[in-house]
Amino acid sequence: MTDHDHPSGRRTVCRGRRCAALIAAGVLLPLPALTGCSDDTRDTSVATSQDIAPAPRGELKNGGTLRWAVDGMPGTLNAFQSDADTTTTRIAGAVLPSMFTIDASGRPQRNADYLDAADISTRDPKQVVTYKINPKARWSNGAAVTAADFIAQWTALRGKDNAFWTARNAGYDRIAKVEQGAGAHEVKVTFARPYADWRSLFTPLYPRSVMGSADAFNDGAREQLKVGAGPFLVQKRDAEAGQVVLVRNPKWWGEPAKLKKIVLESLPGDKRAAALANGSVDVAAVDQVAAKRVDSARRAASRSHKKAGDGNAAPPGDKNRSGARSGAKTVAAENAVLRDYTIRKALEPAYTQLALNGSSGPLADDRVRRAVARAIDRQALADTVLKPLDLPSRPLGSHLLMAEQYGYQDHSDALGGQDTGAAKALLADAGWKSDGADRQQAGERAGASAPDAGRADGDEDGLDPSDDRYGDESPDDRSDGGYDDGADDRNPARSGRGHAAPPAKGDQEGVRPAAAEAPLSFTGAVGSEVQQSALLRQSASFYKEAAASEKEEADGDTESAAYAKYKRYKKRAAQALGAAELIETGQAPHLPGSGGHPGALHAAAERRADAAAAPQPAGHNEARTAAVKKNGRPLTLRFVLPDGAGSEQLRTVGRQIATMLGKIGIQTSLQRVSDASYFQDHIASGDFDLALYSWPGTAYPATDARPIYAKPQPAPDGSLTVEQNYTRVGTDHIDQLFDQAASELDEGASRTLMAQTDARIWAAAGSIPLYQRPELVATKKKLANVGAFGFATPRFQDIGYQK
Repeated sequence: MTDHDHPSGRRTVCRGRRCAALIAAGVLLPLPALTGCSDDTRDTSVATSQDIAPAPRGELKNGGTLRWAVDGMPGTLNAFQSDADTTTTRIAGAVLPSMFTIDASGRPQRNADYLDAADISTRDPKQVVTYKINPKARWSNGAAVTAADFIAQWTALRGKDNAFWTARNAGYDRIAKVEQGAGAHEVKVTFARPYADWRSLFTPLYPRSVMGSADAFNDGAREQLKVGAGPFLVQKRDAEAGQVVLVRNPKWWGEPAKLKKIVLESLPGDKRAAALANGSVDVAAVDQVAAKRVDSARRAASRSHKKAGDGNAAPPGDKNRSGARSGAKTVAAENAVLRDYTIRKALEPAYTQLALNGSSGPLADDRVRRAVARAIDRQALADTVLKPLDLPSRPLGSHLLMAEQYGYQDHSDALGGQDTGAAKALLADAGWKSDGADRQQAGERAGASAPDAGRADGDEDGLDPSDDRYGDESPDDRSDGGYDDGADDRNPARSGRGHAAPPAKGDQEGVRPAAAEAPLSFTGAVGSEVQQSALLRQSASFYKEAAASEKEEADGDTESAAYAKYKRYKKRAAQALGAAELIETGQAPHLPGSGGHPGALHAAAERRADAAAAPQPAGHNEARTAAVKKNGRPLTLRFVLPDGAGSEQLRTVGRQIATMLGKIGIQTSLQRVSDASYFQDHIASGDFDLALYSWPGTAYPATDARPIYAKPQPAPDGSLTVEQNYTRVGTDHIDQLFDQAASELDEGASRTLMAQTDARIWAAAGSIPLYQRPELVATKKKLANVGAFGFATPRFQDIGYQK
């Protein structure tokens, strides 16, 4: 996905991989294990944690320039300032020392380029970590990397001097002193309080010329880094051209960089497909539409040539035929360029969650939050996003570890799996009830214990304090969801099927016509408006036929998978028909082949689908359960979603969730807001009931995840300090577990504490992880050691072109 979907979702505070929220458009942004797990407990369902075309250095050319698309010019080159972003982090990784890097399984590893050793040398009475710096390590001005650089960085980041405008002080504020050891290349760090995540510190390490004074820290390193100590150096930052140019460091002591130059190009996500088509970038994180366009370039080019030369020459004056030939030539030329790229894909170390705002209203009641959570079919949502990409589609079972991380375990059973009956019973227990028949059915299906599922009297986060089973339980082994493998958002261009003809009546039952899956995405479409309109109307006809067949198979069972398909096909038929009408009436703002966004053509049709998911009177829609009410007032939740073209898949997921909630009588009001205001004006300010956004994974959850789940605290002025906990749901017990884990130097005990923490976060039901986001990166085919890195820290000196 693009790197990443919305400007407001940038990681605005960078230390490692976690900072501010990523706003996931569903597609587009290292660690010890949990409870006593061995390597065998790693989730083997994950087929790949990275895809970077690995190659030995000896097989790569020396030299060459790499043009790498980034979201925008970095707000600062100082990674410890509040406006640092992922571009800042990428630059720092190439030009500054990292004491520890992260491997593909999300675990910190000592970086031998900078450290000969780093260990806890003393535990009592104080924790002391001794670093032994590689004597070859040199700053680009010729000065050695020494203890003085460590001391300067601690002094700036410890939080004692307000003159340094630091974004955060986590970890550095636990240090009592930093001093030189046996020599200038030995550093001793003594902690006032034990700190389990000590490996996160001094990465990146800035020279004392940056950290030594407030002026240099605040302003000197914002737009330039005069001194570095990585395989590359910053040559220039050209705001007008939208470029940051990195060049080989001539004083680098490690294995020399294969590339001569890396040019980071500012390129918004919605412009990357066009940049790939004209070959102006070499590496770019992309969304699914652009990825499919690259994957289908050869087939699309073949189809366009066939259509252009099939003997149906346009008569003189036939503008439609002439336009078709012109469009085919354009697409063929683009395909010729796109065939030089390949798509690298992996599960990104970031997850999309359903956030439930527990600060006020119905969701302040934990029973209502749990009811919402148990109504959600997370497997179906994961399938929607990940199956079309042939990535493992298993719902994420942890708030603190990604599926491919060492020690990952699923703790979602602390809340409970999808269960419509139990969800209805939880609502009834909270006083939200429908008319008699529904209420009786809910009670019968859930059983007497359902209202208290996941709760324990006297425990604010819903778990029995004496129950320690979440420290060593096995991963939950749920069955697949009810949606068929190919039901959602598939594009036949990916499988090479193209726009197939309608199936004969005797075709295999249940197989959906391939042509019905494709036309809503105009990637690779060619020809005139008439051809496009015809394809859309054909698609609408196929969807109507498929919907009628599924409705008949459902036979009135509104809970069945067939009925879900019927509703989905019916909506897609309306979208296709609406897009066709836009073309035919001349209202289409952006037509394929003219440089417009491929999704713009059917935006109006998508809005109709939003309207269809809006709250309706009881009985209006046969697929909906009668609305639950309390004191005569229906339970309606406001679901805020971003409105940008790149967020279409996120809105699809949102509408699916709205449909699922409708089955337990909860009405949802879908509100689409601009990308620019989505995060600051709605998520951060708490102006939502339900929302979808993402958090990046981290190698250091005890430190990095704490602000996300910390219990909000009253401020002196009467406001609420939420840190990064935008759901406003937290407990004292969760805070205590985070603190204990961050201070526990025994790795096994720390993992156990983090497992217990995750279980209680699940039980509090403020954040419901849905799926790990896909990471799609288009790269030139001849490039090696670059692509979808997953958790792994890029090794910039090894990136290059194959010989």
